[in-house]
Amino acid sequence: MHLRKITGAVLAAALSCTIAFAQDSAKDDMKAAGHDTKKAAVATGHATEKVATKTGHATKVAAKKTGHATKVAAKDTAHGTKVAAEKTATGTRNVGRRAEGKEPVPNNPK
Repeated sequence: MHLRKITGAVLAAALSCTIAFAQDSAKDDMKAAGHDTKKAAVATGHATEKVATKTGHATKVAAKKTGHATKVAAKDTAHGTKVAAEKTATGTRNVGRRAEGKEPVPNNPK
C-alpha cells in the first residue's frame, strides 16, 4: 500500500511538471506571436510610407507635365486663333475692295 502512495505522488508530481511546462510553452508561443505581429505591423507601416511617398512624387510630376502641356496647347490655340482672325479680317477687307473695283490685299499674315 505504501508503494501505491509513492507511485501516486510521483505521478502527481510528473503531471504537475508537465502542466507547468505546457503553460510556459504556451506563454512563450503567445509572446513570440506578439513579437511577430509587431514586426509585421512595423514592416507594413514602412511599406505604406514608401508607397505614399512615391505616389505623391508621381502625382506632382504628372501635374507639372499636364500644366506644361496645357500651357503649350493654349499658346498654340491662341496663335491659331490669331492667324484665323487676321485672315478673316483680310478676307473681309478684300470683299470691300473688290466691291470698289480695287485689287485685293494678299492674305499673308505675319
